[in-house]
Amino acid sequence: MKIICIGRNYIEHAKELSNPIPKKPMFFMKPETALLQKNMPFFYPEFSENIHYETEIVLKIKKIGKHIQEKFAHTYYDEIGIGIDLTARDIQDQCKSKGHPWEIAKAFDGSAPLGKFINKRKFEDINNLNFSLRVNGEIRQDGNTKDMIFSFDKIIAYVSQFVTLKIGDLIFTGTPEGVGPIKLDDHFEAYIEGKKLLDLKIK
Repeated sequence: MKIICIGRNYIEHAKELSNPIPKKPMFFMKPETALLQKNMPFFYPEFSENIHYETEIVLKIKKIGKHIQEKFAHTYYDEIGIGIDLTARDIQDQCKSKGHPWEIAKAFDGSAPLGKFINKRKFEDINNLNFSLRVNGEIRQDGNTKDMIFSFDKIIAYVSQFVTLKIGDLIFTGTPEGVGPIKLDDHFEAYIEGKKLLDLKIK
């Protein structure tokens, strides 16, 4: 199982980080050890002082595929969930300044908290899904999948040109604006269409 993450897939998020708008999907990966499930807490690591949250809709791949055509991409996933891409922003900035890869800032243990999944047929239109993140009861991110630069199906078609998708693979599809730092004792709650699917505490 692998975790594939799409970067800069919402225009306003790219702007808030002063990044250019991508012409093609950008992706990176996290290892299985990045997964944090069943509402387990995240323990703030010693190697960073500036870890940020990025709330994202997550797709769960249900069958093997490579070079998938966009028109068939919808047949490769049935379940949609929500997760948080945690980023050690201080380490990421150091790596970028030196021209180094920055997986170390994205792929650390527990950096992919993941909530429950729902069958996509439960939603009227997956390309118009509201999702949000509350931190200590306050809404910090409020997004809709209609604002994605690259749709779910475009992402699957593109990624599968380079990487074979396998059963159980997860695709984090990008975050809307409103990312920010996590702090000790923070309480994160993530929702799709008003239904809470993820509950996370920072320790």
